[in-house]
Amino acid sequence: MKGFGVHASMWTMSWDRSGAERTVAAAIEYKLDFIEIPLLNPPAVDAEHTRHLLEHSGLGAVCSLGLPQPVWASVNPEGAIDHLKTALDKAKALGAEALSGVTYGGIGERTGEPPTQRELDNVAQAIGKADAYARSLGLRFGIEPVNRYESHLINTARQAVQLIERIGSDNLFVHLDTYHMNIEEKGAANGILDSREHIEYIHLSESDRGTPGEGCCDWDEVFAALAAIEFSGGLAMESFINMPPEVAYGLSVWRPVAENFEEVMDRGLPFLRNKARQYRLG
Repeated sequence: MKGFGVHASMWTMSWDRSGAERTVAAAIEYKLDFIEIPLLNPPAVDAEHTRHLLEHSGLGAVCSLGLPQPVWASVNPEGAIDHLKTALDKAKALGAEALSGVTYGGIGERTGEPPTQRELDNVAQAIGKADAYARSLGLRFGIEPVNRYESHLINTARQAVQLIERIGSDNLFVHLDTYHMNIEEKGAANGILDSREHIEYIHLSESDRGTPGEGCCDWDEVFAALAAIEFSGGLAMESFINMPPEVAYGLSVWRPVAENFEEVMDRGLPFLRNKARQYRLG
């Protein structure tokens, strides 16, 4: 998980053969180091086909997901463990380095109350066992805090760190996201500093999930804090251009965030790369 990557949602959220081929071709054109592959339906992914594409192109990969409602870890830890193991097997088979994202719950999971101790215990149980399985496969396992509108469980970097330290595994890492941080953290720098011992991956996403540099995120604060902790992990641009309805619902995205992927890639990606160079990252 080094260098610059892009979440495959720029081109597809259906990781079938055609979506994979379209995404990899675009990643090569934009000279990316890796792509982030959504595992919305792990059993349906043709791992051999994806592995061939990645190996032929020289691209790295990180896989990500949110848990479907029947296996939310807070209420069904055993179901979550089984689902995560299936996803980890697929991530390994296609050649990814890690599985990350909302690995502890669902995108849109809210009870209307703060998390209970039982919910947090169930999440810790599921993540601990899934991480042990990930380690056995040689994969890293990430935890992405998301905003209060998408989950009531883990909203800040500090909460993610608390979960990792409770489990006590050095195979777990924090996966931050500037969109969520813009809502939840007391300044993006504080979130980065709070997770400095564990952060290895970050989504670079604008405040409206559109084109980086054209919203309200304080990118100088983000990159200065990353430079201060000598961050050397993956920098992944994320903007949701192509989403199935169920994902759009969970993310509460009700209008286009950009005209097309060219707008984001041709303006947003150079903006982020220039910021990284300015702050001597990568």
